[in-house]
Amino acid sequence: MAKSKRMTALKALVDKTKTYSLSEGIALIKQTSNVKFDASVEVHVRLGVDPTKSDQQIRATVALPHGTGKTKKVAAFVGANNEKTAQEAGADFVYGEEDIKKIKDGTLKIEFDIAVATPDMMPKLAVAAKVLGPKGLMPNPKTETVGPDVKKMVTDLKKGKAAFKNDDGANLHIAVGKVSFTDEQLKENITAFVDTLKRIKPASAKGNYLKGLYLTSAMGPSVKLEIPQ
Repeated sequence: MAKSKRMTALKALVDKTKTYSLSEGIALIKQTSNVKFDASVEVHVRLGVDPTKSDQQIRATVALPHGTGKTKKVAAFVGANNEKTAQEAGADFVYGEEDIKKIKDGTLKIEFDIAVATPDMMPKLAVAAKVLGPKGLMPNPKTETVGPDVKKMVTDLKKGKAAFKNDDGANLHIAVGKVSFTDEQLKENITAFVDTLKRIKPASAKGNYLKGLYLTSAMGPSVKLEIPQ
């Protein structure tokens, strides 16, 4: 009941009939975040795409200027020649072919948040796809987690590169920072994400592409934002 009263009180601060500017939305999100931890700030988007059509699937990455506020544990699946490079770039786990077999068998505990791989490792990783796939941990060229430049892939992820994709309902969600970020940091992160989203609009998507843009904090109410032109 206490949680319900808390949320009811916070929702009362948001005018559901109003579409807020980005600056107003950020200020309101901070005002309505009263949890005892540094809450994540998320952007939720309603897209005008048909998620059943493969050419309208939205899946990409964005380099957020100020990161997400959370350091991801990165695993690098590489050959022997790239092991040192991956370690020096900051990979938390460096795995080879024997480790892949252990993941497949369930004898290696998965403790990473995202994985990268060199192209030569992808055929070998296929045997672990049934384990990694459902967890969203399979490296994928579309999210720029498969490539020859191990150092760049790992470094970019450590700096705050974030992946996003639409769900079955043509909605998309991404963390863009923390409530403790400055207004300007959040504004720059959100702008970078929206710019990326607009840039990758599918050619076959007709009509209104960005149908709704919302900002929210963890355990806080959502705020409808103006859609940048």
